[in-house]
Amino acid sequence: MHTVDIYALSQQILFASFAIGLLFGALAQKTHFCTMGAISDVINMGDWTRALQWMMAIGVSMMGFAMLSLLGYIKPEKAVYSSTQFLWLSSLVGGVLFGLGMVFASGCGNKTLIRVGTGNLKSWVVMIVIGISGFATLKGITAVMRVATVDQVLIEMPQGANLATFFLSLFAPEHLQLTSYVGLSLGFILFLYAALNASFFKFENWMAGLGIGLLVIAAWCVSGNLGHLLEHPETLEEVYLKTNSTRMEALSFVAPIAYLFDWLEFYSDKSKTLSIGIVTVVGVICGSFVTSKFEGSFRWEGFGSVEDLGNHLIGAVLMGVGGVTAMGCTIGQGVSGLSTLSLNAVVATLGIVIGAVTAIQYQTWRLD
Repeated sequence: MHTVDIYALSQQILFASFAIGLLFGALAQKTHFCTMGAISDVINMGDWTRALQWMMAIGVSMMGFAMLSLLGYIKPEKAVYSSTQFLWLSSLVGGVLFGLGMVFASGCGNKTLIRVGTGNLKSWVVMIVIGISGFATLKGITAVMRVATVDQVLIEMPQGANLATFFLSLFAPEHLQLTSYVGLSLGFILFLYAALNASFFKFENWMAGLGIGLLVIAAWCVSGNLGHLLEHPETLEEVYLKTNSTRMEALSFVAPIAYLFDWLEFYSDKSKTLSIGIVTVVGVICGSFVTSKFEGSFRWEGFGSVEDLGNHLIGAVLMGVGGVTAMGCTIGQGVSGLSTLSLNAVVATLGIVIGAVTAIQYQTWRLD
């Protein structure tokens, strides 16, 4: 393959990723898909509708990842979430920090991007602070702290820190090759549970759950199949084009926001190039902007008080630090990571829920 072909393929990957982000932004804005909102609905109103949307998205993405693996379109062991190290403390602490932060900042990473597109100036501030604190946790001062503390606590799992391999190694060690079937089965159970719930019988709910799940599958296809080269013509090494991690990626928003600002700030540095994550972030903002304009819901909104600003700043820092420490957000770990059955994703998602519930209860206590 010639260099010009690499360039053309890279453009196809970036265009496809932007389109996925665009659709995600439009869909999330239209259906009000929001993980923090889902948790808040359950706690404050006992309403599980948006939680079921999230559950269906997870189930669909699990089934999709498993099918892509079984058909040979992707290599599951090359996913960014695939690891032989069970970083349970990093996942838990990062998840809790992110969960706390998304409540204080009025939304998780993807919801922040959605609101940026709808004219919410508070979310612009949150996005910028997520980018700064997130990049500091990738490569800066909080990265040194992260590596020296929570990242030191881990469990080595030679067969993979994966929910399927863990249970198969316990109960059927001779059938470890059946991990994809475990994902397919578990995904179908989650999908069926959401689909058969009486409160879910609404087109908007199906559009959210099914649509978000399919977009995660599409992201795996773009990164893991279209962008996969067994042998790069220059390095002669296996490569996943246009990824920041150099591995197969799907939808995630904290680290990509950080990389977006890194690209903007060092644009003249030719080593800083657009990636799947960066263009997806831009696509989400554009998708929500177009949808809000079409619906007539676009409006400028600012901070109501100094306390409001302070809460959003604290929340944004917690999301940036927590999202990178946990290796993902409510979408990055809570859907994309879970689709691979990563144990780190399971713990990170649990931490996010714990953090969010704690912050919501704290806010309720403050109001009372």
